[in-house]
Amino acid sequence: MNRFVFRLLGPLIVQTDDGPLRINGRRQATVLSMLVLYADRVVSVDTLVDAVWPDSPPATARNQIAICVATLRKTFKQAGVTDLLVTSPPGYLLAKGEHRVDVQEFLERAEKGRDAARRGRAEEACTLFEEALSIWRGSALDETPGSRLEVEAVRLEQMRLTLVEERAGLMLQLGRHRALTGELTELVARHPLREQCREHLMLALYRSGQRAEALDVFLNGRRLLTEQLGIEPGPGLRQLHDLILRDSPELTRPPAVVAPAPTALQTIPAQLPAGVMAFTGRQREMASLDGLLKEPYNPHTPALATIVGVGGVGKTALAVHWASQVADQFPDGQLFADLRGYDEEHAPVSPAAVLDRFLRALGIGAPQIPADADERASLFRSLLSTRKTLIVLDNVRSFPQLRPLLPGGGRSVVLATSRESLGDLTGDYTALSIRLRMLEPTEATALLIKLAGADRFGSDPVAVEQLGALCDCLPLALRIAGARLAAKPNLSVRSLVERLRDQRGRLDVLSPGEGGVRAGFRLTYRDLPAEAARMYRRLGLLRTADFAAWAGAAVLDTTVWHAEELIDQLVDAQLLEVASADPGRAARYRFQDLLRLFARERAESDEPEGDTDAALERAFAAWLWLAEEAHRRIDGRRFPVSREQAPAPDFLRGLADELVGAPMDWFESERSAVTDMVAHAAETGRAWYAWTLTQSAVPHFETKNYLEDWQRSAEHALAAARRSGDEPGEATMLRSLGSLAIYQRRYEQAEGWNRAALRLLRNTGDVGGAALAQRNLAMCARFQGDWVRALEYCEEALSGFHASGDTGNEAHLMGFQAQIELDRGNVGGALPLAERAVALSRRTGSVRAEAQSVYRLAEVRLRAGDLGEAGEAFEAVLRLTRGEGDRVGEAHALRGLGQTQWSQGLLPAAGGTLQQALEITDELADRFLYARVETDLGCVDALGGHCAEAAERFRRACAAFGEVGAQPWRAQAARLLVAVQDAAVQDAGLPPGGGDAVGLPHRSFTPEELTALLSGPAD
Repeated sequence: MNRFVFRLLGPLIVQTDDGPLRINGRRQATVLSMLVLYADRVVSVDTLVDAVWPDSPPATARNQIAICVATLRKTFKQAGVTDLLVTSPPGYLLAKGEHRVDVQEFLERAEKGRDAARRGRAEEACTLFEEALSIWRGSALDETPGSRLEVEAVRLEQMRLTLVEERAGLMLQLGRHRALTGELTELVARHPLREQCREHLMLALYRSGQRAEALDVFLNGRRLLTEQLGIEPGPGLRQLHDLILRDSPELTRPPAVVAPAPTALQTIPAQLPAGVMAFTGRQREMASLDGLLKEPYNPHTPALATIVGVGGVGKTALAVHWASQVADQFPDGQLFADLRGYDEEHAPVSPAAVLDRFLRALGIGAPQIPADADERASLFRSLLSTRKTLIVLDNVRSFPQLRPLLPGGGRSVVLATSRESLGDLTGDYTALSIRLRMLEPTEATALLIKLAGADRFGSDPVAVEQLGALCDCLPLALRIAGARLAAKPNLSVRSLVERLRDQRGRLDVLSPGEGGVRAGFRLTYRDLPAEAARMYRRLGLLRTADFAAWAGAAVLDTTVWHAEELIDQLVDAQLLEVASADPGRAARYRFQDLLRLFARERAESDEPEGDTDAALERAFAAWLWLAEEAHRRIDGRRFPVSREQAPAPDFLRGLADELVGAPMDWFESERSAVTDMVAHAAETGRAWYAWTLTQSAVPHFETKNYLEDWQRSAEHALAAARRSGDEPGEATMLRSLGSLAIYQRRYEQAEGWNRAALRLLRNTGDVGGAALAQRNLAMCARFQGDWVRALEYCEEALSGFHASGDTGNEAHLMGFQAQIELDRGNVGGALPLAERAVALSRRTGSVRAEAQSVYRLAEVRLRAGDLGEAGEAFEAVLRLTRGEGDRVGEAHALRGLGQTQWSQGLLPAAGGTLQQALEITDELADRFLYARVETDLGCVDALGGHCAEAAERFRRACAAFGEVGAQPWRAQAARLLVAVQDAAVQDAGLPPGGGDAVGLPHRSFTPEELTALLSGPAD
């Protein structure tokens, strides 16, 4: 592989094994120079555009940058290198790998020299410095124009001059003053305002016997400083001048002891505060911070990390703990400042004030610290440009407060903590962003044990876990709880847990005095813009586990777009967190419990009661409207049937396709929110919202088999309706519980619920609702084998659906009638009903309704012996149900397809299909469907001559059918079991009924024999 050497310390050259590589044109040279300067870092396209066209870039600038990069790639490819330039949004990256960059080699050798100097090895240091300086071939980035690169060139030149000065100081220590005079004279002439260089020249001249010349150098320098800058020479120059005038014997000593005051090089600050007691966890974050020490060295950007999190989450503790662990890797010291960005009593500290303290700590005397803030920042960058210093900036309020405190480059590391995101630090800065979350539960338990002692928790391990959860695993809250237990030996863990269970008193317990958790939250809340604060308060009124941005629009009565903006502000302030942000789906947000309690407190104190009620009403209305719209789109029918759907709330107008275009996905994302809103509505006397929202969610509960959610919601809504005397709501929820009982195969209970519902629905005049109850009663009758009563209920229900214009349920009922005719053995009567049901369901546009009707038609085709058409129909049902994520429908389709396959003699295919169905029945915990699949698998075994296995499956099916009271199907499985046993023992020469499944001889059945035995009821 060809290895390149990129040379920037002079004219740009790309050296290859075969000689220099030709880089054509100014634009390519500029782009390549920028990428090499930031090797192994992403350089944004915007930064490259600014470098090429600093003043007025053309409209095609971004395209031209892409062309430049493509041309460079082609050039490199011709030289045998294909992986050098990498596209990495928002720009490009030069992957250095084993290639060399002269700038990095210069800085690495310079750092090795400084390390040798610190260890007292001056001779070795001089050699390394000379090697570093020998890499330069002229002015950095010479002949490469552009203001951006000119700035980079000036930085590099400053680094070179600093190293020249450091080398001169070492040579003076080694007594090589005569060799320095010529070099330093030229250097001072070119850079007359560099005081360190002038000081070295004065000392070199004096030690070479040129006392007058040394004094003249001082006078010339003083004249320039006073005339051009209006300032006197610094203390180092003035002191050296005085010593020369007096011919002080100190001038023959190394310069390190010439000046009694310490210099910046000699002062090594160590300002880190003490860490917190019992620091626990954060291993992942510590490892990420350790990566800062391994980052590729970049001369222009310091390694920068931000730790962002809500008040009390342990940002400062993590920063100080990590800094203390790695302090010895920063030989030039550690600086620390609390910028008070979130102080309740003091304004944030200005960058100028922090710079004053840092410069003093680095050895700069007060008279030499510039008054101008920009000059202070420039001096600070100059001092740290070649040093390895750790800078910890705590409680940063904003990026403008942070920016002046960043070194210009070198090996320094900056660690900043803040409660808010500090903006986009990528591109121009090497940024590691850590969003600090709550501790893990095990870490929270470990911290509590460290604080209060293991003996406090040994007898009640469950209580300590509950205590951690009630503290939200927030370090500050955990420390307060642990300290309370440590200070009060008579306070049991269980008692403290019980006190924290009270939501209204929890913040009081965790906020002793005016401090603690509440105070930390209050500081962040105080600084929110007014609208964002109102959004935070009102979102706290919701009792949902998570929510989408449209819920924020509802509580604030604003647009969804504006709500997203305000919620983003709350996320940046760490008052909310993103619960999920899957590609292609709307982001969802959530509160930590303590932050929700604080938001609710603020709503109660800062919002008029009427405003909070109105906000909740809008939220309930939004969830209901979207749920009804999603239900309508799933079923493809008019919904709700008994009333007109309300118009969309203003803040949702025009957003239906965007929000519920995939209705089942919407219900899935809102699953917990819907059940939470039902419970909230029921508890606050809003029965109508509780039962209508439950009714809207039923298709989702059915399809996904969320039977516990269904039952919990319906029971909450039923209780609320009864408390408020809401008869339509009571009737609807009774019928819903009856439908649920059918799904749970509890038919006697289902019949009771539906009869009670039917009485109320008739009283309220709800024809469509009564028809649904009658359809449910028909299902109960059919399951119990009473075909006549089932058909009577069907006729009554069909009349009601027709009268109410409910085409979708009319189609479903026709399919159900076809199934009953099939149960009665009337295949000819079942076929037209099934075909009409399919046609009607397709008119509704509901995939779910079509799948149900096609399934009924497939059953009819199977019973009629049209196996090819039956198989195609079951395959169609399988496609429809899988497309909707309908696991219940998928399981039924697989079972029907499996029966069709074994009826065709396709035993391996049938076994595989039915095994898939069996796995889904385990997932759904549906004992009736499980028994049906076992019956079909038993038929597969019987057809294959495995009588013992078949008998065992039929026996398991009998037991499962008995569990759910499905007697007709149990009788069917029992007939199959007897047939398998009797046929086998007859073949063995035994009387009928004389054998059992164990050790049965092999005897194969035919599909026709088993189909004849399957003449009982079918689903």
